[in-house]
Amino acid sequence: MQARKKYILLAFCAAWLLVFYFGGAQIRLLKLLSHRKNEEARQWPQWVDRHILRGYAYVDELQNDGEVQLGSPKSKRETRTNIYKNSRCRMETCFDYAKCARHGFKVYVYPLEKGEHMSESYQKIITSIVDSRYYTHNPQEACLFVLNIDTLDRDRLSAQYVQNVNEKILGYPLWNEGRNHVIFNLYSGTWPNYTEDLGFDIGQAILAKASFYVEHFRPGFDISIPLFSKEHPQKGGERGWLVHNNVPPRRKYLLVFKGKRYLTGIGSDTRNALHHIHNGKDIISLTTCKHGKDWEKHKDGRCDKDNEEYEQFDYLELLHNSTFCLVPRGRRLGSFRFLESLQAACIPVLLSNGWELPFSDVIDWSQAVIEGDERLLLQIPSTVHSIDDDKILAFRQRTQMLWEAYFSSVDKIVLTTLEIIKDRVFSHVSRNKLMWNSLPGGLFILPEYSTNLADYPFYYLSQGLSPGQDFTAVIHAVSPLVSQSQPIMRLLQVVSKSKYCSQIIILWNCEKAAPPRSKWPQTPVPLTIIEGKRKRSSRFLPYNIISTDAVLSLDEDTVLLTSEVNFAFVVWRSFPDRIVGYPPRSHFWDNSKQAWGYTSKWTNEFSIVLTGAAFYHRYYHHLFTYYLPATLRTLVDQTANCEDILMNFLVSAVTKLPPIKVTQRKQYKEVLTTQGVKSSHWPNPDHFSQRQDCINAFASWFGHMPLVHSLFRLDPVLFKDQVSVLRKKYKDLERP
Repeated sequence: MQARKKYILLAFCAAWLLVFYFGGAQIRLLKLLSHRKNEEARQWPQWVDRHILRGYAYVDELQNDGEVQLGSPKSKRETRTNIYKNSRCRMETCFDYAKCARHGFKVYVYPLEKGEHMSESYQKIITSIVDSRYYTHNPQEACLFVLNIDTLDRDRLSAQYVQNVNEKILGYPLWNEGRNHVIFNLYSGTWPNYTEDLGFDIGQAILAKASFYVEHFRPGFDISIPLFSKEHPQKGGERGWLVHNNVPPRRKYLLVFKGKRYLTGIGSDTRNALHHIHNGKDIISLTTCKHGKDWEKHKDGRCDKDNEEYEQFDYLELLHNSTFCLVPRGRRLGSFRFLESLQAACIPVLLSNGWELPFSDVIDWSQAVIEGDERLLLQIPSTVHSIDDDKILAFRQRTQMLWEAYFSSVDKIVLTTLEIIKDRVFSHVSRNKLMWNSLPGGLFILPEYSTNLADYPFYYLSQGLSPGQDFTAVIHAVSPLVSQSQPIMRLLQVVSKSKYCSQIIILWNCEKAAPPRSKWPQTPVPLTIIEGKRKRSSRFLPYNIISTDAVLSLDEDTVLLTSEVNFAFVVWRSFPDRIVGYPPRSHFWDNSKQAWGYTSKWTNEFSIVLTGAAFYHRYYHHLFTYYLPATLRTLVDQTANCEDILMNFLVSAVTKLPPIKVTQRKQYKEVLTTQGVKSSHWPNPDHFSQRQDCINAFASWFGHMPLVHSLFRLDPVLFKDQVSVLRKKYKDLERP
């Protein structure tokens, strides 16, 4: 029995050894052959650049075994590739940063060649660039290039279509496959499909385009711009309508649309369906077939009724009296109605699937528009009905901020485009989203000054901050120092006694050399003398020595009390973005001369506070020097006049608000020094006429009149009240 068990165990072990030896070899051989067979089937080349090949397949490639089908995602990508040869361009791959390193952000416009013509809209774009602070006539200094070829309208059926663009641009030595170029376009493609085809190869150029499809948009490289008409103003532009119609937030109509209805072709599906939401009461949706040469050939059963009802409503009246405005796609994704709705504070309700909204890189459109879906049109009425009044008012206010900051003129549209590109190039000193999406808007924020919100006068409230508790006094001196009894000596003592005064700077703009420090009185705060090079504009240069938020600008002959200085500074801390001071002036429209006038008469309103005695934020020195064009500062220096008016223009243009006047014990006036030296320009008979001319020159550059009239004056609490003088904080202001 024992022997039998032994033989069985030996036989079992022998069987396992045979299976392991022969079977294992067969398995290993099958694996090896299978591996070799797969290698032969793949025939994968050992390319040197294999590391740049994509390691994935598109879904449609897996489903269709690589076959391209009509309308498939792959066919669309190939179509897109034919249009945009460098569809994967990014700033890091298709932009030469080295061109911007030496001279900064400069823009060169190709000179117009003989025989070439530009549309009115493209001429406005070129003018905006040439008039900007970034323009250079030297291509060697340029960081960015703009073609002299009108590329706005690339519809082959348009009279504005420029032929042979490819041949022309390839002949430009600076083209360099489009690197560091920006191309502007409003209309692309033609009937019937209106594709994105521009009719030429843009190469590696940045495309600033209206009606941009999301799938064609290269994030962080291209820029979506709004569609604007040829009547869009070059500068300034009209203000939004909310200032005249802000409450109640809901208007007569809830939702309106009035526009063309396309009977055939792209865009017809959306507009043909709009009649479904029309109820003739709070929702007005009007379309007309009556457009184009052969509209009657394609008219349907609704056309006659639609055309009749269409004529019963005025478009501007609907804009003025509606809470929401439908903005459906037309032949292309964008339409003029988008900007019209923004200006009218009529909240845009978009029906344009796949539209990359204008300046989407920097603007948060979720706070200004309602994005609908073309396929869900019938849900739009219930959606807008559900929005509460607070949100409606917030949306309408946001439309006004965006309209006035970025869209009211061609200048603003072009400058916004350039500033976005500049922020990409110099990303270490760029604006953040809050700067772009809050007042006063990104164009008035120069990030070279600072990237810290606390250093600007506009964000204290939103950030829970307060301006600094001290100020720097800057005294503008134009008269030689010949006596210790001159007004400037008394002014030094008055200002230095203020508990808020941090330092005093004397800006010496006199023909004679500045006296040494020993000739000036001892003051409890540091006193610094700076040579002003005898230029009036030097008064507002951004001197590094000024470290306080507040600047007190003073003429050398200003007569003030310390308590007046203290009170004005306390007021300024509540209004840090505005000019706060004493001597008021005003502007008016002279119908007889069809020009702006200037007056120093004491009236019940004012629009200017002279900087001979006024507080403002130091950031305005930076804006005055780097935002305003050199031509305006040259005008100030040549006339030795108007720098105070120009500063008021600038601050009011930024804030859209008037300056603030505070109580003054004595009337501000220019005086003669005891030695008879004239320290003001009032004795000059041309002084007043020069200021009239300045106002008109400044208004021309801004494109509108930014000065705002005010009836507002701030007095101390208990000012002239019948209470004990001991209870009054600024009792000196009431003394004769």
